[in-house]
Order: sequence, then C-alpha cells, then structure tokens
Amino acid sequence: MLDAGADVVHFDVMDNHYVPNLTIGPMVCDALRKHGVKNDIDVHLMVQPVDQMIGDFAKAGASYITFHPEATKHVDRSLSLIRNEGCKSGLVLTPSTSLDYLRYVMDKVDIILLMSVNPGFGGQSFIPSTLTKLKEARKLIDASGFDIRLQVDGGVSPANIQSIAEAGADMFVAGSAILKNPRTKDAYAETIKGMRGELAKAKV
Repeated sequence: MLDAGADVVHFDVMDNHYVPNLTIGPMVCDALRKHGVKNDIDVHLMVQPVDQMIGDFAKAGASYITFHPEATKHVDRSLSLIRNEGCKSGLVLTPSTSLDYLRYVMDKVDIILLMSVNPGFGGQSFIPSTLTKLKEARKLIDASGFDIRLQVDGGVSPANIQSIAEAGADMFVAGSAILKNPRTKDAYAETIKGMRGELAKAKV
C-alpha cells in the first residue's frame, strides 16, 4: 500500500472498552519498523485509559499519537506525555465532541483529527456536518498561529475529498475507499491517484 502512494501509515487502535472492537497493538507497530517501514506511523488511540498505551506505542516507533479527550482524566498531561516521548501529539474529536476541548491546549497539539463517522467500525458514511466543524477548526488553527495539521477520518472517498479539503483539512485517512475489491497494488494505486486528482481541484 505504501508503494501505491500513501504517505503515512494510519493505525486505528481499539480496546473493546472505549469502542466495541479490538484491534492491533504496539507489537504490530514495532514489527513494521523492524520490517523496514520508514514512513510516519500515525497512531489513533481509541482506548481508555490512554497514558500507558502512549508510552508503549512511542517505544514501538509511532510518529504521531492522537487520543480522545474523553479517554483521559487530564488532557494536558497526556498531550505532554506524547511530546516527552518524542512523538507529535494530537486530539481526536468524535462527531459530537466539542472543539472547546482544544482551546487551552493548542500549544501542545500538532494534529487535530476530526472523526467524520462514529469511532469503532469501518465502512460508515461520511457525516456531512463535519464540513462545518472542519471550517471552525481551521479558523481556530489559523487564529492560534501554531503549525497544526487538520486530519479527517471516516467515509473519505474520491467523491467527497475535494469538499473536505476545501473545508480546511490537509490530512486524510482513507480505509474502506482504498481497501476494497480487487485487493491489488494496482487497484490501490488507482484509487489513491483518483483521490489526488480530486484534491488537485480543491480551491484552498
């Protein structure tokens, strides 16, 4: 998949507690690094509590570590923990989570991830109100003066990636749109090429 044109490896880590499903752990991240993966690894923690996992994934080779503010008792401390481990830090906001969580920690955030579906299950449709939230998040970032990436995860496809970019996103997670039949390197590359083509049309 990396050879097909993806820039970053995105990990969805689920604990069967914060969300219903159970997925991969730090050993898989570590195995990718040992296998020779040089790309940034973006770890999205859907776990509660988060602090132990932050340390585990940092040691396993994560580049970015993001978490949900509801999953920790102290957002500021968890963000600081990530940076102290040498990783880039970020907050993940579900469709119903307020942007207010960000207002007093913008100096500790390198990436803001807006979920455009409810976390825990792949293949969901993009929630249109995310576009409004993206525009608000972009204004918050621009006003802060900090260098912060704005990422979207959930239902991203060639059909909507242009409008998502125009709303302010600059980092896009695509799972089901790419990992569909036929599951071949050429098919992945064609889908990613189509997404890049739609991004090129975005008026930003």
